Amino acid sequence: MAFIKTRKKIVSSAIASSLSVIAMNAVAQEQITTLDTIHQDVQTEQKQSLKVDKSANTKYVAPLLDTPKSVSVISKQLIEDTQVTTLSDALRNVPGITLGAGEGGNPNGDRPFIRGYSSESSMYVDGVRSATSQNREMFAVEQVEVTKGSASALGGAGAAGGSVNMISKVAKKGDFLEGSVGAGTDNYQRITLDGNKDFGNGIAARVALMGHHNEKAGQADGAEYARVGIAPSITFGLDTPTRTTLSYYYLKSDDTPDSGVPYWTDGKSAGKPLNVKQGVYYGMLNRDFQKQENHIGTVKIEHDLTDNLTLSNTAVYSKSKNDYLWTQPDDSKGNIAQDKVWRRVNSRITDTSTFTDQLALTGKLNTGALKHSFNIGAEYSDQESDKGNYNITDPQYPGQNTTTGFNSNCKDINTWCTDAYNPNSRDPWLGSISAKKANTTTTAQTTSVYLLDSIEFSPQWLLDLGLRWDKFESELKDNTTVATPLKSDTDFFSYQAGLTFKPAPNGSIYASFATSANPVGIDAGDGSESTISTNIKDLDPEESRTFEIGTKWDLLDDKLNLTAAIFRTEKQNTRIALDSNTSTNGGASKVDGIELGLNGNITDKWAVSAGYTYLDSESTKNGVSCRGTNCTDQTIYNGNQMPNVAKNSATLWTTYQVMPQLTLGAGAIAMDKVYGDLANTKYVNGYVRYDAMARYNVNKNVDLQLNVNNLSDKRYFTKAYASHYATEAEGRSAVLSVNFKY
Repeated sequence: MAFIKTRKKIVSSAIASSLSVIAMNAVAQEQITTLDTIHQDVQTEQKQSLKVDKSANTKYVAPLLDTPKSVSVISKQLIEDTQVTTLSDALRNVPGITLGAGEGGNPNGDRPFIRGYSSESSMYVDGVRSATSQNREMFAVEQVEVTKGSASALGGAGAAGGSVNMISKVAKKGDFLEGSVGAGTDNYQRITLDGNKDFGNGIAARVALMGHHNEKAGQADGAEYARVGIAPSITFGLDTPTRTTLSYYYLKSDDTPDSGVPYWTDGKSAGKPLNVKQGVYYGMLNRDFQKQENHIGTVKIEHDLTDNLTLSNTAVYSKSKNDYLWTQPDDSKGNIAQDKVWRRVNSRITDTSTFTDQLALTGKLNTGALKHSFNIGAEYSDQESDKGNYNITDPQYPGQNTTTGFNSNCKDINTWCTDAYNPNSRDPWLGSISAKKANTTTTAQTTSVYLLDSIEFSPQWLLDLGLRWDKFESELKDNTTVATPLKSDTDFFSYQAGLTFKPAPNGSIYASFATSANPVGIDAGDGSESTISTNIKDLDPEESRTFEIGTKWDLLDDKLNLTAAIFRTEKQNTRIALDSNTSTNGGASKVDGIELGLNGNITDKWAVSAGYTYLDSESTKNGVSCRGTNCTDQTIYNGNQMPNVAKNSATLWTTYQVMPQLTLGAGAIAMDKVYGDLANTKYVNGYVRYDAMARYNVNKNVDLQLNVNNLSDKRYFTKAYASHYATEAEGRSAVLSVNFKY
C-alpha cells in the first residue's frame, strides 16, 4: 500500500508538470515556424488507420491480404482511441477471445482463450515467446497481432487456438515527442511519454515512460492498481546494410487484486455468481497483494546480404517475478448457506528467467517462374522457473500453519469468514506470512528449425508452406525432497499449408491447414499447463489441427478491409487421467466456427473496426478428474460445451470526424454465456457493454480526449473459473486525457 500511495503522489506531480510543459510548448509552437521534420511527423500520424496491411512479424512472409490465415490486428489507432492500458483490455476488442481466471495452479496473470483454447503459453513480444505469468501493459506496445487457429509452424509449441504477439516501440527515423496525461473517476491517474530522437548519423534513440494508478471502477474499498514502466531503445546503422537495435523493457506493479464472486444458485455451489450488490469485494486490504516485476533486454542485429536477402539475429534475456497472496471467496464448505464466505488464501512466489536466441534468413528469390518470399530460421530458448508460496500462521490457531487459511467451515467468529452480502475489506489481519521460495525448480530447453515460404505461381495463385521441427526437454526438481528430478524429452514436427486464389489484386480466397503441438511442461511451471508428474512425463505432445476457408478484400481504394472465414479446430492426444496413477493421450475436443471482420475507413471521416465470431465447441472425449486417490468420472460430460468459450461474440468501434476539430467515437462489446466448468453447471451470463469517446483538437499538436467505458454501468463478469468463483468486470468509468504530439 505504501508503494501505491507513493505512486499516487508521483503520478499527480507528473501530471501537473507535464501540463505545464504542454502549455508552454503549445504557446511556443504558435510563435515558431513549423520545421519540415515536424511537418512530416504530423503527416505520418494523420495516416494512422484502424486497418493494418502488413504484419510486423517477419514470419508472415506475405501481406495479410495474401496470408491464408485469420489474423486480427489491434492497431495503434485503436489503442489510442479506446485508451486501453492493459493487454487484457486490448484483447476484448477481438471477438472469439475470452479471459481465464487464476487460482491455485493457475497463476494470476493474462490467460486468453482464443477460439476456445488457452493461449497463455503462446504469448510473444516481437516474435519471441514471452509466456511467463504476468499482467501486461500497453505503454510500450505499438500494436497487437492475434493469430487465429493452430500455428506451431510459426511460433513453436502451443498455439492450439492461436497466439498473441505484441509489437514493441523501438527507435526509428525521425524526431517526435508524444504522450498522454489522464485523470478520471475511481482515482484514475496516468501519464505516458514516448520520445524519439534521430541524430542524423544512422543513430536514433527512443524511450517510452509510464506511471499509472487507479481503483477498480464501481468497487469501494477494494482492488487498486499501481505500476511504473520504462522502455528505452537505441538503433545504430539506420539506412545502412547493417542495423543494430538495443532495447530494454521494465515494468513494476504493486496491486491489491480482486478474485471475484463465488458461484451460488438455489442453495448449491453452482449456477451463476451469488446475487450480491455490484462491486462487492471479499478481500482483505491489510493482507492481500500482488507484486510483479518484469525485465526484458533485447539485442537485434540485421544485415542486408543483398537488396532481397537479410540475415538477422535476435537475442533476448528476461526475468519475471509474480508474487501474490490474495483472497479467494471459497464456497466449498457450503458456508454461503449461512450467509458466510470463507476467505481462502491463494499465494504464489514465482521467479522465472529466460534466454532466447533467434537466427533468421528472410528475403525474396525466383526459381524459374516461381517467386518466393521466405523466412528460414533456427531458435534456441532456455527457461528456468522457481515456484513457491507462503505459509500462514495466526495467533488464534497457535502451533498451526497452512498455505490456504484457517476456519474453512466458518465455525469460529473471526475475519477468516465474512458476510456474504456485506463483507468488510478493512477487517483486521492478525496473522503473519513467511515465504517458501523455490519449492520446485522447472527448466525447459527448446531447439527449433523452421522454413516458411510463400510461393507465387502467378498473380492469381499463391501457395503458403511452413514446416518446423522442435526438440523440447523439461525437468522438474522438487527442492523439498531428495527425490530424483522428473524429466520429459520429446521432439515433433508442425506444419501449415494454404492455397490462395486472387480473383482481383485487392482480394483473395483461400483454403488452409495447420497443426500445433503442446508438449508436457511447455510453460516451465510458470503457467496453467499440467506440471510434470510421474503420470504424464512420458506422454506425447497434445496435437491440434485447424482447417480454414476464408476470403479477404481491400475495398474503397484499399481503405477498408473485409474478412470472412469458416474453420474447424480439432485437438487430439489431449492428456487425460484413467485413474489416480495412469494418464494417457486419449482426450479430444473440437471447435467449429465462423468469423467476420471489418477494419478501416468507410469515408475519410468515418472509421470502423468490427468483428463477429461464432464458436460451436464440444469436449468429445474426457477421462477422470483425480484429487489424490479420489477420482470422479468425466466421461459423462462428453459432448458438453467447452469451458471459457462463448458461442457468439462481437465487437464494434467506430469514430466520425464531425468537424475538423471534433471526433466522436462509440463502441460495443457483446458476449454470450460462458461456462467455467466442463460439467456446464457454473457459468456467467452474456452481456453487452457500451463505450464512448470524444476528442477535440486544440491545435495540430494537442487534443483533449474523453473516454467513458461501460456507459450503462452494466454488471457483468469477464472470467469464469472452473471451481469457485467468477471475476466481476469494472463498472462505469470516465477518463479525461490531454494528448500531445510534436
